[in-house]
Amino acid sequence: MLRGLSERGAADWDRLQASPAFSQLVASGQLIPTTEYLGPAIESPRGTPWTKVLEHEALPVVTYPYEWPFAMLRDAAALELEVLATALDHGLTLKDGTIYNVQFIGSRPVFIDIGSFTKFDTVWAGYRQFCETSLFSLLMHAHLGLPHQAMLRGKIDGVPADHARAVFSGRKKWKKGVFTHVVLQAAAQKRVTASSESMKAELTKSGANIDLAKATAKKMRKLVAGLEVSTKRSTWSDYRTTCTYTSESAAFKRQFVEAAATTGQPKRIVDLGANDGEYSVLVAPHCEQVIACDFDELVIDRLYRRLRAEGPANVLPLVVDLTDPSPGIGWANRERTAWQERMQPDLVLALALIHHLVIGANVPMPMVVDWMRAFDSRLVIEFVDPDDPQSKRLLANKPAGLFDDYTRERFEALVATRFDIVRAAEVPGQPRKLYELSPEA
Repeated sequence: MLRGLSERGAADWDRLQASPAFSQLVASGQLIPTTEYLGPAIESPRGTPWTKVLEHEALPVVTYPYEWPFAMLRDAAALELEVLATALDHGLTLKDGTIYNVQFIGSRPVFIDIGSFTKFDTVWAGYRQFCETSLFSLLMHAHLGLPHQAMLRGKIDGVPADHARAVFSGRKKWKKGVFTHVVLQAAAQKRVTASSESMKAELTKSGANIDLAKATAKKMRKLVAGLEVSTKRSTWSDYRTTCTYTSESAAFKRQFVEAAATTGQPKRIVDLGANDGEYSVLVAPHCEQVIACDFDELVIDRLYRRLRAEGPANVLPLVVDLTDPSPGIGWANRERTAWQERMQPDLVLALALIHHLVIGANVPMPMVVDWMRAFDSRLVIEFVDPDDPQSKRLLANKPAGLFDDYTRERFEALVATRFDIVRAAEVPGQPRKLYELSPEA
């Protein structure tokens, strides 16, 4: 990944590279490894060569905070504050505070914006942006139970202070961190009309200095680390204890899935409807990266915490509603690209999923099969028959006869026009069938 620098950006890079902060942050894994690019000159969009070009270690995949569970967003915010604290220790600061400066490699957060470092001036210029893109959402999620995903997806620049202030009415404004970072900031923004430069001058006169900035970063880090959410039950948090698999059928399914993962040396496996990540973890040793997706924020949050504590390190959990995945947003709908565009898997797992899409979400079966074909990768899919207890539970809430076309025979006919069926097998003792499909049809 190459990044061009202007003259000012190059000066900031030289300052960072010469600072112990750079080697310290890279060695700890908190900052993306970066070197100077020594290849041919590269022109900027303005038609002149960049002053310098940097070469970053490429990320396996880019994800966004509205796809992260609470603990991931909290850890990303904590990392940004840790990076800021290290920079301040060496006379540097960060130009901004957007949470998009943090990405995840597996379950490990890493700061990626080398161009954000600059010489310390007065205060952290990114404070407001940090609050809007992460802290306000964390406070609302922790204190009010309002999931952050929809809020951050709805506005690319995050949650404005006055919006956050509106939900912390009455006594709620005294919850931990709210008065200082939400109430006072919302009030201050109503009064501020001066330019950023005049504001810096006023802050300098008032005694703002690097020691104050260090103390502020430390307090914010403590606040963020102390935030937590309720661990109540969710839609699928008890799935593993309520599913109908016997030990024999579960072992058969694991063998089928693992055999597919060991074929063709897949680099990236995407597990759709991953739930607690059992199969994501199973296939992790056989590829470079697994992306575990589920719409249930609680089960993904639990999976992330387990991965951070126990591994494997190459599994990335994401909160994704497959019937409403992250679209392209921002400038020309390209600033943050759509979820499916970023996945690019070599193998997709869709285990006990299709009945949720067809029956639960009312998506016609041909559309589901077409959508799976659009991944253009090998696929392991588990078809759950209509007489399976899980299908019956979904059908019980639907008008009689509405899903008479949800049959194994029709599914196989649709699949045969879009995939090659590599192998198929009945799950022992279950009204279910497993298929390994290839997109070459």
